[in-house]
Amino acid sequence: MEDPRYPIGRFQAEPTLTDVRRRELIEQIAAAPTRLREAIAGLTEQQLDTPYRDGGWTVRQVAHHVPDSHLNAYIRFKLGLTEDSPPIKTYDQTEWAKTAEMGAPPDFSLDLLDALHRRWVHLLRSLGPNHFARTIEHPEWGKITLDFLVQLYAWHGRHHVAHITSLRQRMGWR
Repeated sequence: MEDPRYPIGRFQAEPTLTDVRRRELIEQIAAAPTRLREAIAGLTEQQLDTPYRDGGWTVRQVAHHVPDSHLNAYIRFKLGLTEDSPPIKTYDQTEWAKTAEMGAPPDFSLDLLDALHRRWVHLLRSLGPNHFARTIEHPEWGKITLDFLVQLYAWHGRHHVAHITSLRQRMGWR
């Protein structure tokens, strides 16, 4: 059985991106809000409050986590574009997943994700290869490029959608 934590596998960055590959990844980022909405469509409150794996977040928490994470990603991109290899701050995802709004209807966060991705993807599509070579300083990973971030967040959206779709499949939820 596959590891339910990584239904599409662990993230692995490609060392270099072609323009074509970068555009593919940007399109994956663009598709993430729709894919997430489709993944949770028709789920009951009880299903939304089901963990995708033992000890894991609920479907509802995953739906709220993705915009939290992608808001941070957007800020990291903006910092990387406007400052010279700026240090970025990490955040405690586990604690963020416990805050009160995580119990709200997923549409609260999905609407935010839609708007965020429209803006973010517009920015990403406007950039040239030299922009994606810019760097940020991550406290754990060191200096990383914006190309690395494009890969990471394209994977991240697919990763969490797969948490939900694989749960639906395992549970027989249609």
